[in-house]
Amino acid sequence: LGKPHKPFAIYLILYLVAVPINDEDDDDKIVGGYTCQKNAVPYQVSLNSGYHFCGGALINSQWVVSAAHCYKSRIQVRLGEHSLTLNDGSEQYISASKIIQHPNYNSRDLDNDIMLIKLSTKATLNSRVKAISLPTSCVTTGTQCLISGWGNTATNNPDLLQCLDAPVLSSSQCSNAYPGQITKNMICVGFLEGGKDSCQGDSGGPVACNGQLQGIVSWGIGCAQKGYPGVYTKVCNYVSWIESTMKSS
Repeated sequence: LGKPHKPFAIYLILYLVAVPINDEDDDDKIVGGYTCQKNAVPYQVSLNSGYHFCGGALINSQWVVSAAHCYKSRIQVRLGEHSLTLNDGSEQYISASKIIQHPNYNSRDLDNDIMLIKLSTKATLNSRVKAISLPTSCVTTGTQCLISGWGNTATNNPDLLQCLDAPVLSSSQCSNAYPGQITKNMICVGFLEGGKDSCQGDSGGPVACNGQLQGIVSWGIGCAQKGYPGVYTKVCNYVSWIESTMKSS
C-alpha cells in the first residue's frame, strides 16, 4: 500500500509514565493539550455529514479551507462550535454549495492536499465566528503555531474544542523524518521527541501562526510517535489558487 499516510486529528499525549505507545491503540483525541477557551478559535469549523468528520478554517464570510482528502459530495459546515453535542446559540449551520479539491491533488502521496468549500449563504461574522487571514508570506522555522480540533467521532473523542501550541520544524527536520515523502507543499509542525501531535479524525483543521492560516492538518505516521511529527499542507503556496478560485466561483 506504499506510504503509511494517516489522516490526522489533534492528538496530544501527555507522558505521565514511560510506557510504549501502540500505534493500533490510538484513541483519536487530544490528551495533554488543553481545552480551547470558548470561541477563542472563531475561524475553526466542523465539517458534518450526519457526524463530525473533518475540520476546516473560515477565510471569509462565504469560503472555508480544508484538506482535499476530506472531500464528500455533500457537506454541512458548522461554525461557532465549541461543544459538538451542546448548542449554546452561537452556532451557524450552513450547507456547502461548492466543494473544490485542488486540481493537482494526489491521493497517493497527499501532495496539494487542499480544498475550498463555498457556503450556500454567507456566514454572519461576529465575536464567535470570524475569518482567519491567508498568509502574506511563508512561516519561518521555530514559529509557534496553534493547532485545533475535536478529534475523531469514535469512542473517547473530546466534546470540546482542543488546542495545541507547537513549533514549525525546519525543512531538513521534516525531510529527515519522512525521507522521500515531503514535497514543497508540505511543512512539519510539532515535536520530534514525540508526545504531542495531531492524529486521525480532524484532518482539514487549521494551523494558525501569528494570526494567519499557515497549515492544514494532512498526514503523518502514527500519533505523537518519537521522530514522526505531523505533516501539514503549506498554505502559503496556495494563496493565488485560493484567490483566483474564489473569484471564478
